[in-house]
Amino acid sequence: MLNTVEVRNIKLGEGIPKICVPLVGKTNEEILEEAKLLKNVKFDLIEWRVDHYKDVEDIEKVKEIVKALRDEVKDVVILFTFRSKKEGGELEVSTEYYSELNKTIAQTKLVDLIDVELFTGDEIVKDIVETAHKNNVKVVMSNHDFYKTPAKDEIINRLCKMQDLGADLPKIAVMPNTSEDVVTLLAATEEMHTKYAKQPIITMSMGALGLVSRLSGETFGSALTFGAAKAASAPGQISVDKLALILDVMHQSK
Repeated sequence: MLNTVEVRNIKLGEGIPKICVPLVGKTNEEILEEAKLLKNVKFDLIEWRVDHYKDVEDIEKVKEIVKALRDEVKDVVILFTFRSKKEGGELEVSTEYYSELNKTIAQTKLVDLIDVELFTGDEIVKDIVETAHKNNVKVVMSNHDFYKTPAKDEIINRLCKMQDLGADLPKIAVMPNTSEDVVTLLAATEEMHTKYAKQPIITMSMGALGLVSRLSGETFGSALTFGAAKAASAPGQISVDKLALILDVMHQSK
C-alpha cells in the first residue's frame, strides 16, 4: 500500500497532483513581493529557490528571510531548495556549505520540506535527511538531467535509491530529446509507482516536448507538478492558472 505524505494542510499521493510554485527573487523585497502576488493564485505549496538569492552564502541572512517568508505566507507549505549549478541551479557552493545550509534551515522548523540532491554523496545525504526528520521536516530527494533522459531502468534505480536513503518524496526531472524520451519517463513513473514506490514520487520530462508529463501525474503516478506564477524555474513550466485548470478537467474526466 502506497503511503501518502501529509504536510500541513495538503496530502501528497492522492487525487489531483499538487501544484508547486517557485519563488526566484534575488532580494528580500523581490521574494516577499512574489509571495504576496500568490494570494489570488490557485496552488498548493511554494518552493523557495534559495540559489537565486543574492545573500545565499550568508546563513544568518537566509534565516532572516525564511522567517519573513513564513510570516508572509502564514500556513502555506514551503519547500526550501538550493539547486546546485550542475543540476540546473544558479550557483555552486561547497558540499560542506550545502549540508550546513540545509541542516540549519531544517532546524529553524520554519520550512516544511527541504530538497536534497541525490548525488551529493550518500553519507552527507543521510546526515541531512536525519537532521530534517528530527525537526519534522520532510525531504524531497531530487535528481535533474538537463541534457538527456536516462533509460527506464536507470530512472527507476535512482528513485529506488532515494527511497533507500530516506526520501519522503523521491523526485526526478529529465530532458527529452525525442517524443520517445517522454514515453520512457512516463513508463518509468508508472512502473515505479505501481511496483516499487513506498511513498509518493515526483517525476517530470522538461521542456515543451515533455509538457504532457506535467499534466498527467494522476494517470501515471506523479504526485506533484510545478507551475510558474511569474518566472519559470525550469524549462517547460506553464502558468499555474492554466495548470490548475487542466488538472481539474483531467480529474473530472476520469
